[in-house]
Amino acid sequence: MSETPLHLIVRRMTWEADGVLSVELVRPDGAPLPAWTPGAHVDVEVGGRIRQYSLCGDPRAAATYRIGVLNEPASRGGSRHVHTRLRPGDTVPVSPPRNHFALEDAPGYLFVAGGIGITPLLAMAREVARRGADWRLVYGGRSRASMAFTDELAALGGAVSVVPQDERGHPDLDAALADLPAGTLVYCCGPEPLLAALARKCPADRLRVERFAAPAVAPSDHDRAFEVECRASGRTLTVRTDTSILQAVEDAGILVTSSCRDGICGSCETRVLAGTPDHRDFLLSEAEHTANATMMICVSRCASDRLVLDL
Repeated sequence: MSETPLHLIVRRMTWEADGVLSVELVRPDGAPLPAWTPGAHVDVEVGGRIRQYSLCGDPRAAATYRIGVLNEPASRGGSRHVHTRLRPGDTVPVSPPRNHFALEDAPGYLFVAGGIGITPLLAMAREVARRGADWRLVYGGRSRASMAFTDELAALGGAVSVVPQDERGHPDLDAALADLPAGTLVYCCGPEPLLAALARKCPADRLRVERFAAPAVAPSDHDRAFEVECRASGRTLTVRTDTSILQAVEDAGILVTSSCRDGICGSCETRVLAGTPDHRDFLLSEAEHTANATMMICVSRCASDRLVLDL
């Protein structure tokens, strides 16, 4: 974590569905935590690993962060640690909130969630319900028992469609997108097949997504060696064809915060001082890619002869 972590105490752990635990985190003295907005996530160090979890509580509960954690036996161990080792009273390092999935102002919203992707959308639905905005939510999952926070969603009073796959199959995206009022924004979080299906059907200027994992990236003409000047460190490094910028700077002993290494979490975002990046992340917008002010050094490369980075 590049930011100084908060050392928070696990106040409560609650079963929200089969395989899904919510974890409430507070300061030892109960003081307010850094503010956040719907769509934000925090980095949590669990079992020696840093993992990103969306905040799914209420931003007005200033002294509490709440995350939802799906037990994924095939994962790299973060969720397993939460489910098998973490207990109320334990202390965990947590970063201040970061938001790459911010809720924009719009006259209406369609939220589409797949599985544990409900976590950031729950906070968004709570916020737009409070504003009195028009909103609908389509929520797909393996089974009704595996779908977390359904009672909280129902209490918000919006049009919530719960679609358990074992009862109703996959959500009908065509029906969900039919006759969307002008200006309605579509927010989706879930597995890649859901995001890809929605991207094929929804106008790109209306769609906002957050991913669990990075999709495959096709080979590029920029898969070649290049130089990176690390201005703050006074070092110039060669990044080989088989090495990321992140790996190169780490090998040189330059400390950089990172987590996913797939271009989806934003923890390694670095300021670009000169040169043109070959952006391969899944977080920055098209406008941000064009601006070339920052880049995700875990996956992005160089489209010019050289990069100068604030490292």
